[in-house]
Amino acid sequence: MADLTQKEWQEQLSNDANAVILDVRTQDEVDEGHIPNAKHIDIFLGQGFIDEVKKLDASKNYYVYCRSGGRSAQACAVMNSVGFENTYNLMGGFSQWKGAKTN
Repeated sequence: MADLTQKEWQEQLSNDANAVILDVRTQDEVDEGHIPNAKHIDIFLGQGFIDEVKKLDASKNYYVYCRSGGRSAQACAVMNSVGFENTYNLMGGFSQWKGAKTN
């Protein structure tokens, strides 16, 4: 897992043809707005989160975010523990996101 600043995350993401954006917030938070094309898996699902993550392609690079960066850091650690090598945590999370948003 790598913690990336907002700028680093956006730059790396824009140059990564193997990227998947993963939103680990609650459905209510997602309904308030999200980064376009993000896949949503709520980390509060516990084992359900792990089950859903295991269905993902581990060869991809995962750019993970939550509201402020804490839950997404946990999500990256969980993903790494089940075989994902490339996970990138958005420091500051969606609350500090300056890029494109979808409601």
